[in-house]
Amino acid sequence: MPKKVLIIGSKGMLGQELTKIFRKDDNYEITAWDKEEIDITKQKETGSKISKLKPAVVINAAAYNAVDKAEEKREYALAKKINGLAPGYLAKAAKKIGAIFVHYSSDYVFNGEPKIQEPGNCTHSCASCIIHKKYRPKIGFNEGDKPRPISNYGKSKFMGERETEKNGKKYYLIRLSKLFGRPAMAKNAKKSFFDMMLELGKKNKEVKVVDGETSCFTYAPDLAKKTKEIIEAHKPFGIYHIVNENSCTWYEAVMELYRQAKIKTKVISVDPAEFLRPAKRPANSTLLNTKLNPLRSYGSALKEHLKLKK
Repeated sequence: MPKKVLIIGSKGMLGQELTKIFRKDDNYEITAWDKEEIDITKQKETGSKISKLKPAVVINAAAYNAVDKAEEKREYALAKKINGLAPGYLAKAAKKIGAIFVHYSSDYVFNGEPKIQEPGNCTHSCASCIIHKKYRPKIGFNEGDKPRPISNYGKSKFMGERETEKNGKKYYLIRLSKLFGRPAMAKNAKKSFFDMMLELGKKNKEVKVVDGETSCFTYAPDLAKKTKEIIEAHKPFGIYHIVNENSCTWYEAVMELYRQAKIKTKVISVDPAEFLRPAKRPANSTLLNTKLNPLRSYGSALKEHLKLKK
């Protein structure tokens, strides 16, 4: 008998990929809900609808993602409802029926001051030694590092993590970074960074791009596939980082995009301070994956994305 999977936020960039990959597998019976079918900010409605459906897996791909608008009082209140409280309602509803709960968080829960990840047997007692000879230190945040968000958006996502942990039991809390993929089907949905920069590159002779704020990209189809793998492999419940390999700045990413797309537009590197944005961004929010096999590089994923757009 097929296993019931409920995907919430099914019209979003990630939600549509999750729906697609699970529907390809006859072992699953998929229910795809978006905001027309469920208002996850209403606890009673959420609990009632999920209890009635009785899925074995609940995946929450719904999110508030207007980073700068979240600095406004009214928008921050909305962000806390969607990103903060709603995951707790869903985790509680899933727990009540014994379902697995999957929720997605963000690299923006971190403050941008990562530590250097030394070899596991490093004693920190000398400047150099034999164990460092072939070791390339990684700079970033691992799954166990303590979140310290510096923006309202980041605070709302961290709130969602705490609510999931407080109300859930069998849950996978997955952090991602800079999602890109096919545009969401939802009305007025936010475009991915790469799609916006493609449009700008085709319309302008030069573009200014921030050469700072190092992090990773996450390709929606790769994330959907890895989510399914985690569930099917019965991985231990807890926090996971899923990003495509090779961290970079926004400027470096645009250079790679235009190289692959054969766009000749001049790319001008600028300091983050040149763009007046209400929300603070982490200087480095690179997510380190220490629990799973790595995804392919973002460059490889970008190549596939551009091919699908033709």
